[in-house]
Amino acid sequence: MSRPTGRIHEIEHHTTDRATTRPVVAGTQGVVAAGHPLVAMAGMRMLLAGGNAFDAAVAAGFAAAVVEPTASYTLCGECVALVHDARSGQTYAVSGQGTAPALATLASFRARGLDRIPTGPGPQAHLSFTVPGAVDAYLTVLETLGTRTLSEVLAPAVHYAAHGFPMYEYMHRLLAVPETRSQFDIYPPGGTAVFYPGGRPPEVGELFVQPALAGTLRRLVEADAHGRGHRRAGIAAARERFYRGDIAATIGAFSERLGGLLRAGDLAGYRARLEPPLRTTFEGREIVGQSAWTQGPVLMQALAMLATLDLRALGHNSARYIHVVTEALKLAFADRERYYGDAPDVPLADLLSPAYARERAALIRMDRAMPEAPPPGDPRRRGTATAAAVPPARTPATGAAAGGADGTTHIAAIDRDGNMISLTPSGGVFRKSAFAPELGCTLSTRSEMFVLDDGHPNALVPGKRPRTTLVSYLICEDGVPTTTVGCPGGDDQAQADLQLVLNLLLFGMNAQQAVEAPRFSTQTLVNSFYPRVYRPGQLNVEPGVSESTRAELRALGHTVSEIGACGIGAVVTRRDPETGVLSAGADPRRPTYALAW
Repeated sequence: MSRPTGRIHEIEHHTTDRATTRPVVAGTQGVVAAGHPLVAMAGMRMLLAGGNAFDAAVAAGFAAAVVEPTASYTLCGECVALVHDARSGQTYAVSGQGTAPALATLASFRARGLDRIPTGPGPQAHLSFTVPGAVDAYLTVLETLGTRTLSEVLAPAVHYAAHGFPMYEYMHRLLAVPETRSQFDIYPPGGTAVFYPGGRPPEVGELFVQPALAGTLRRLVEADAHGRGHRRAGIAAARERFYRGDIAATIGAFSERLGGLLRAGDLAGYRARLEPPLRTTFEGREIVGQSAWTQGPVLMQALAMLATLDLRALGHNSARYIHVVTEALKLAFADRERYYGDAPDVPLADLLSPAYARERAALIRMDRAMPEAPPPGDPRRRGTATAAAVPPARTPATGAAAGGADGTTHIAAIDRDGNMISLTPSGGVFRKSAFAPELGCTLSTRSEMFVLDDGHPNALVPGKRPRTTLVSYLICEDGVPTTTVGCPGGDDQAQADLQLVLNLLLFGMNAQQAVEAPRFSTQTLVNSFYPRVYRPGQLNVEPGVSESTRAELRALGHTVSEIGACGIGAVVTRRDPETGVLSAGADPRRPTYALAW
């Protein structure tokens, strides 16, 4: 065998510097990435049948509710997305975030002696139910931008529910979490008969069937048939049945029976929204995301601060790099806790202004970590600060964060025409909610994210969206979206997405390298989920961050804790603007999978 030339050896050596466990998946006609291969295949079936990226994402979204019920996601949950319509050139943020019920008021919780909205584990989970938003979001995207009928996009989900799919390791492992079964027992019969037949979860490879969920999905198919072949009429009929018909009645009756605040009438007034997205620039690209009814601006604020520093010179995932990114995130999260919410007066232009970013970045010390959450800034009155970011009712917690063990899921699709969608669905974690056997799923408990403080942008108000953790992003080049970025993980979502963006734009990683690179996340924030714990100084790192780097971080004042994943299930998809080649990277931290053709 001849000896490799110097050039070949150089290429091989450079490639192994950032070797990945999976290849980049690439094609020219369509790409779909999702939290499980069967979910990605549900979307790919739409593309192979002549549908577009929006048809694919909706089919995958419904399928994920069947195949990924342990990924903190339910059919009666919520979703947040970004869509780019290549034909019109328009980009929209999709809000499928459910709203607070009419009976959910500050007074109602104060009368119960509560200062936070509870969820499970425990017997008060029913107090945090929100209106299911995901179904209408899917129907709205399909109706407005899709091409397939509802029955066509539902077909994979119905098949997976009715005929079953092989139990997989990740789901089997999460079913072993003791709080899942105990939460089912608190709201009997719960999902015990479905997920623990014979008293145990199905073994890996064993066929797993969900007949009640299949029945709920078939009701939507039946409604679609009433459209008599008219695509939009069928979608409208399914919306009517879910939000004003027998499905809504079932949801409302289930909540009322448990003592919950959600009623069928709350569903009747709900509609998903297509909204203008939030935009900022970084490294000559435009970053597009959702507004402050999510935590989306956290990434944008952090980018604006980091743009004032030479991150490349620090070196990817060096201790100094991790330190400055972490400190910028602490400052952004302090502003999130003070200013973000589904409110009309969030000062976003001021929060994202270069002058304010420079002012906040100046607070980052290169030689010392902030030991506690910094106070929020005052973007309207430069140079001053407001009250502390951590409300006094929230007490510090000890020990490593439990987050990152599950997380929700993410779906992205691009077609050959350049249509693009990045979608994060969630809601209805088994150990935090109540399972409705008549529906075959749990209800979302996203109301837990409201605060019970008068006048706060995220204060509970009936009909209002809680400030959701769900986010996704698009990267634009020369005004055209080319890349989707998304990663589940609660408060780690915006943090993981920030690292993905930096991996792509600063360090030139491809999609698979970007999602596989080790991640980190600060816990110096008020956690968005009940009981809203606060872990000052804690910095979670994944196993891939070296011990020498951890030692340097500790010397800077960080309390370093190893965790399995800082955001889990990341997805990056891209369309090359010159060649039209489509590519995707999918996170090996769980069974995330990408397909292309």
